[in-house]
Amino acid sequence: MVEVARSDAEQAQGLMNRESLAADRGMIFPFPAPKEASFWMKNTLIPLDMIFIREDGTIARIESNTVPLSLEPVLSLEPVAAVLELAGGRTAELGIQAGDRVTWQGGPALR
Repeated sequence: MVEVARSDAEQAQGLMNRESLAADRGMIFPFPAPKEASFWMKNTLIPLDMIFIREDGTIARIESNTVPLSLEPVLSLEPVAAVLELAGGRTAELGIQAGDRVTWQGGPALR
């Protein structure tokens, strides 16, 4: 089960200042149109796995166990339609890899 960060304010807040994230929870950031995405971990207290999702639902790349409180940007490296954040290490636990497909109740365009 994931929260959907739809508004600019929700996307700016993301998972900042949370002290934990259950293994079955996360947050998805859908974009109105594909774009090159850049995230940072400022004020994020827990490591996260960031899953960068193309418009067709395939995973472009995964940045695992991002460093809490880091100001270094985490980049999509190509235009993506959404970013899914899970608890750090969760993608490895579930065997999620680049090229896998993400679907959800927003439809294949992730909006």
